[in-house]
Amino acid sequence: MRRKVLILVLMIFVLCSCGEQIKTNDSLSLNEQTLEQLQLETSETHNDRLKPLNFKKQKAVWFTMMDFEEALSGRNQEDFSDYISELLTKIKDTGFNTVYVHVRPYNDAYYKSEMFPLSVVCPTEYDPFEIILEKSHSLNLSVHAWINPMRCMTDEELKKIDNKYKVKQWYDDTEKNGTRISEVDGRWYLNPAYEEVREFISDGVDELLKNYPIDGIHIDDYFYPTQNENFDKTAFEKSGEENLESWRRENINLMIQEIYNTVKKHNKNILFGISPQGNISINESDLYADVTKWISEKGFCDYIVPQLYYGFKNESKPFKETFLEWKNLNVCEDVTLVSGVCLYKIGVEDKWAGSGKNEWIDDRNIPSRQIEFVFENDSSVAVYSIDSLFDSKNTEECTLISKLLKEGSL
Repeated sequence: MRRKVLILVLMIFVLCSCGEQIKTNDSLSLNEQTLEQLQLETSETHNDRLKPLNFKKQKAVWFTMMDFEEALSGRNQEDFSDYISELLTKIKDTGFNTVYVHVRPYNDAYYKSEMFPLSVVCPTEYDPFEIILEKSHSLNLSVHAWINPMRCMTDEELKKIDNKYKVKQWYDDTEKNGTRISEVDGRWYLNPAYEEVREFISDGVDELLKNYPIDGIHIDDYFYPTQNENFDKTAFEKSGEENLESWRRENINLMIQEIYNTVKKHNKNILFGISPQGNISINESDLYADVTKWISEKGFCDYIVPQLYYGFKNESKPFKETFLEWKNLNVCEDVTLVSGVCLYKIGVEDKWAGSGKNEWIDDRNIPSRQIEFVFENDSSVAVYSIDSLFDSKNTEECTLISKLLKEGSL
């Protein structure tokens, strides 16, 4: 009898303790908690376990959609896996530590997605991005998912996709066609003036972060595709603003901030990077990309990669002077400057370089000299692109770049 009484007392004590513990959660009982709150807690716990792989000094290379298509072409899962393993090993052995993988170039996905249609070049039998992530991480390579948030498909391509996708719904909607999504020279673009469009873009980032253990999100220089006021005339007239340029820049700023916040909501250690054009004034006047703000203020990005695709003798934008323009703007400790250099100009005329148009023909070692210069000036580097880097015509230059990446100097 005494034993039964003791057990009963213990049960009452445990139940009372549990009741008190449950009610300490923001003064809500378990029954009063909403499903959304419970899901948030679960999500945060999952992301706390994720440890992104990133490096203080990035040595990055762009894996373009063309590189992706080449890797997929004519290969089954086993062949693709072998090809990617060999390629990524080559990237690692060259001295790189980060890969920007192009996974959504035209609002089509090179990965499994409920929000975006699968790219026509991608297989349905397996997930190529999952394989790239697995192989990269096994080699201690950081992977940043590279997306184009605003650029969409051509008119003919959009007509063919399923109506379950938001972009197709906007395309078919007489009110939203020409507002949420607008056409420029046969290609469609999302309009960031609308909150629902920016939310859609952020939700796309959110989906990637939920489904893949990526180390960063990366976007490039495709912002507003035109200076023509008809692109977003309806939204601008309703805004009450008077200056179209500043209004468009603010729309892009809002889009950038929302992507950044979405990334940090998942994990503060996942990086968000932007790769704008190398010309600061063109970014701000023609593309409405407020790069001065992004590189100098906290809350827009973690790193910025200006595409400094200029020779040392470029008449209007010589490489050293242009690099220093960006470096002088980089006054925010929370934003890292990564200098983008290219190899595709090697051996060809640079027709926009004025008196320096033949520099890339006369000197095949411009990229390695540029990397050496930015390393001397304490900058990280990103190389465009894998295809050019491993082109047989550039073997000597690739060897020099590898030495720099591994040793820091020639």
